[in-house]
Amino acid sequence: MIEEELTSVKTDDSVVSTNSNGDSEAFENTLRPKDFENYVGQAEVKGNLRVFCQAARKRNDPLDHTLFYGPPGLGKTTLSMILSHEMGTNLRMTAGPALEKPGDLAAILTNLQENDILFIDEIHRLRAPVEEILYSAMEDFAIDIIVGKGPSARTMRLNVPRFTLVGATTKASMLAGPLRDRFGHVERLRFYEVDEIQKIVERSAGILDIYIDEDAAHMLAKCARRTPRIANRLLRRMRDFAEILHQGKVTEKVVREGLESLSIDKKGLDHGDQMYLQALCEKFKGGPVGLSTIASAMGEEENTVEDMIEPFLIREGFLQKTPRGRLATESAFAHLGISGKPKLV
Repeated sequence: MIEEELTSVKTDDSVVSTNSNGDSEAFENTLRPKDFENYVGQAEVKGNLRVFCQAARKRNDPLDHTLFYGPPGLGKTTLSMILSHEMGTNLRMTAGPALEKPGDLAAILTNLQENDILFIDEIHRLRAPVEEILYSAMEDFAIDIIVGKGPSARTMRLNVPRFTLVGATTKASMLAGPLRDRFGHVERLRFYEVDEIQKIVERSAGILDIYIDEDAAHMLAKCARRTPRIANRLLRRMRDFAEILHQGKVTEKVVREGLESLSIDKKGLDHGDQMYLQALCEKFKGGPVGLSTIASAMGEEENTVEDMIEPFLIREGFLQKTPRGRLATESAFAHLGISGKPKLV
């Protein structure tokens, strides 16, 4: 199982082994920048990481353990690959849910080489027994293994090569304090600006040999929720529309028609977002209304609405959470073209 989840990347950027996610992962790897120069956005994070990499190389030490946190799709995995490239070391990749037993992690740690980088995605989902193995590995570069059972059980300490742990999480608050405190460097990744997303779209189009004009790239960037992963996914869909319906060129017209076909509006709201706002503004006059009520009106589960729909609407200023329930803002009414004002709470 570990072999399926584990990915190794050489310093020449070639992939040694990949998991079974298939073409989608291969596509993402094709578009990932290999160095800081080609990585768009996150200027402050890049600046810090450059300094830390240069200092570690100068001292001939492994890079300090690093934690990236923030919403999905902002480049945490890509940054771990860039760190491996900058440090000239191998990158070993796995995910928290894949490490079911302490022995799974021990097998990976003991097979690392000096100064290797171990990247654990979704590190907040590590099981407690597995997480405890990391404590001594991060601080002392050694792990304690229990051999035997019952009264005859004993503890054996194994040394592991000096390595760098790079963790990525979308829920930093779920990390145990002792684990979080062992990271020497913690960085929060922010959402991208529209002009940064546009640069990413144009760069990806160049790599994929897709013709896209500036207006089309800008329109696509505005609808990408300020997230590179979404921008690249939409670019793939626009390529499909262009190849089949528009002689292969992605123009503003292609993007407009493509987004309409995908039920994505000019603000990046998809069908679920639009259903939410329409229910809130039309059925409930802008609220306030409870989560369970609006979820029932949409025919969705409460967790789906709260975790997948509401965060973006709140971030874009269309929705407020109040003690009395969900409340639409003036921007929501204006976006839907509905006359009326939100209620005051």
